[in-house]
This record gives sequence, structure tokens and C-alpha cells, in this order.
Amino acid sequence: MKIVFMGTPDFAVPVLESVVNNGYDVSLVVTQPDRPKGRKQTLTPPPVKVAAEKMGLPVFQPEKIKNETEWKQVEKINPDLIITAAFGQILPQELLDVPPKGCINVHASLLPKYRGGAPIHQAVIDGEEKTGITIMYMVAKLDAGDMIAQESLPILPEDTTGTMHDKLSRLGAELLTRTLPLIEKGDIHPVRQDEEYVTYAPNIKKEQERIDWAKTADQLFNQIRGLNPWPVAHTEAEGKRFKVWEAETSQDHTDESPGTVVAIEEHDIKVACGDGKTLALTKVQPAGKKPMDVATFLRGAGSNWEPGMKLGE
Repeated sequence: MKIVFMGTPDFAVPVLESVVNNGYDVSLVVTQPDRPKGRKQTLTPPPVKVAAEKMGLPVFQPEKIKNETEWKQVEKINPDLIITAAFGQILPQELLDVPPKGCINVHASLLPKYRGGAPIHQAVIDGEEKTGITIMYMVAKLDAGDMIAQESLPILPEDTTGTMHDKLSRLGAELLTRTLPLIEKGDIHPVRQDEEYVTYAPNIKKEQERIDWAKTADQLFNQIRGLNPWPVAHTEAEGKRFKVWEAETSQDHTDESPGTVVAIEEHDIKVACGDGKTLALTKVQPAGKKPMDVATFLRGAGSNWEPGMKLGE
């Protein structure tokens, strides 16, 4: 079975490796173009390109796969199957029609929930207790194709988007390994998605990064871990952006207004939330500094902090 694999970020690397390690003929790897990265804007290849080149696989990096001249390059391969995993571009219908065994996508949610580009972030932000991987046929509509296989995974209180990303990437690779032989034999029974339960998880917007202290402590706890390690939740402290990497819910109650620093202890800073509870900040990043635990912060940049000061103003 001749396969074209399409993927871009770290999430897709174990998925690609699983296809290659199971002996399938990956005739082409399609990924996004190299992009400037970091403060120096160094041109950096996507992780899938790095992995593909290590495995000696040919790589194609179209700016826009929708352009006929671009998708025709894929058509020339005559693939039996196209596999995508976090590719980052919408495939045109002309390309979806090329492989006789179809185009499948490894998606990091329990569809029909969380269609879109940030399903892991949104599941954690929403306080979901579980998420998972869905392998589905691709159609022109975003993440709306019939489901071939699905497996769930719990989201633990200590999980972040970062930890769930790694767990789901491995699960996606494992589920695809079990599913490919069935696709090759034609022994599959796709299930339609129930449109009644569709929700969306578009890419994270800047306004979602800002901490609104009027929300409940639980909501903010989920927001902070849902934006860790990227793009990281932030508030304002002493007129400057102040990132919050990690926090814990607290049983403490307060009558102080939301955003007020209620208590400063050796390893955490307790802040009033909108439901009268407090959130304990445990890992922070002041403007111009690296992320640090609160104990380190209080010995340095935060040595002047005291109860009663306001965050978010």
C-alpha cells in the first residue's frame, strides 16, 4: 500500500514513525514550509520534515496545497492512501478524490466534539475529564468525515496541554497502527458523526490568553493548564505582563475583590477569584524573565509583593 503522509508539528512525528516502522511504503511526506522562529527569526524546518529526512523519506513543502500545481505533485505519486495528522492546511476535493483507499486524518479529540485546530487546548480549558483520538475519513468540511476508529484517554487534574499532547500523539500512533491493516483489507465499518453533538476548537486567540479574575477558581485553573506550555496564560502585575504557568486550586475563601493578592506564602501566591475562592499561583514568569517557581520569584523580582496588591489592572 503506497502512502502519502501529511503532517507538520511534533504531534505528527510519532504517527509518521509508526507508519514507517510497520513497513508501509511512505512514498512522500508533505509538510509546511520552513518558517522563521525565535527572536532571531531563524528559518526552521517543521518537526515532521526533520523526522522524515532522518528516515530518508522524500519531502514536499507546498505553501498552499489547494493550488493545482501543488496538489498535482501529490497526485503524481498515485498513492493508495493519504494520511494526515496536524498538517495545518485544508486539502482540496480534487486531492481527496485521488487515493482509492481514501484520505484519513488522525485527530486529537473524541469527535464530533472539538473539531478544529486546537482540540487539546480546548478540552483542557473546558475542564473535560477525558479526550482521545479519532481516525476518520477526510471530507471537504472541517473534521466532519465518517469515523473509522476512536479511543479515549483520561485528562488528570495534573495534566496540561503539553502532557496531553504527548499522550495523545502516542495514542494516535498506536491506534493508527491497529487501524491500517483493517483499511488495507477493507475490513472497516465507518460511523457517521452525530451533528447534534458537534463542538469546535478553533486556534487559540490572544484574548483567550488573558486571565479574567472574575471567573471561578476552577475555570482559571483549567485555563492556565490548558495554555501550558503554549501560549501561556497572563495577567498584569505592576503595569507589566505577568505570565502564569502553573497554579493550584485552593480551599481558602475570601471576601476580597477578584484579582486581589490575598496571601503570600513560601511556595505560592493566593489570588482572589470571582467565586470567592482563591487560586494559588505556583510557577510564574515576570516580564523579561524566564519561568520560575514562586519561591524563586519572591526572593527576587517579587520581593516587594505583599497582600492587597491587585493583578489584572
